[in-house]
Amino acid sequence: MSEIREFGKSVLQQEARGIQDLAALLDASFDAAVQAVLKCEGHVVLTGIGKPWLVGQKISATLASTGTPSFALHPSEAMHGDLGRLRANDLIVALSNSGSSEEMTRMLPVVKRLGCKCIGITANTESPLAAHSDIVLNMGKVSEACPIGMAPSVSTTVMLALGDALALAVMKARNFTREDYARFHPGGALGRSLMKCSEVMRPIEATAVVGMSAVIGDALHAITLHKTGAAFVCEMGVLKGVFTDGDLRRHIDDDDLLSRPIVEVMTSPCLSIHTDKLAPEAVLLMQQKRVGELPVVDGAGKIKGHIAIKDLVAMHFV
Repeated sequence: MSEIREFGKSVLQQEARGIQDLAALLDASFDAAVQAVLKCEGHVVLTGIGKPWLVGQKISATLASTGTPSFALHPSEAMHGDLGRLRANDLIVALSNSGSSEEMTRMLPVVKRLGCKCIGITANTESPLAAHSDIVLNMGKVSEACPIGMAPSVSTTVMLALGDALALAVMKARNFTREDYARFHPGGALGRSLMKCSEVMRPIEATAVVGMSAVIGDALHAITLHKTGAAFVCEMGVLKGVFTDGDLRRHIDDDDLLSRPIVEVMTSPCLSIHTDKLAPEAVLLMQQKRVGELPVVDGAGKIKGHIAIKDLVAMHFV
């Protein structure tokens, strides 16, 4: 087992060396490739055969999730109708270690006739792929780490690393922010952590709001109508207080309860949160203060909606 473990370590070390050697190969062609992606007015289309096809799909996904429209196109499928997906303003990124894959060699001349520019990522700068590329990124010649030296391992690691370097350099050049990233990842933990209160709140139309002249009966009607647990008391849209079931219980024995002015029983001032605050801040505030609903206001204090704790639970914030 010790021998097997040592071999595993050697694989990792060899792949790490491949990436280190790759860093030294980046030159002006890399700058040109980044600019080509930034100037692309269509899609950045990744293509490759075999393992590079799988690598290309991952690079395409990284581009798409960081602000660059992208999809992957298989060379074989392209030659059987999928070339119709391409437009002249698309940019092809073709992946091949040898640069001489038969399927790629047949596809690229056709792609160029459509008017697409091509970035080639290959270890053979004298290959057909390089010849058909407007920009060539040299991934360097590597030896595979497998026991017989044939299974793609170091080459695919290096290829993926170079694709990541390209995608992330483009991301940096675009000044792509955490907030931008969250827009493309609304279902993930990071996306949720960067969502603003304005994105998770119920809109004003679904919020129980009453005026300063309202009575408790009006507030209870609004709560029932909107199926919420609180009514927010406002004056010309500006939040002044809140009436909750807790306020109701405290005054349940009052005479003429339903006709009592809401301003006499509401909680004022009340908790609120700004529309631009992050949703996790709302979660923390609601948990600390043990409230089920939180009004969301703008810079002028006008109510824009409210956040319900049960909605946050459903969205996996809690």
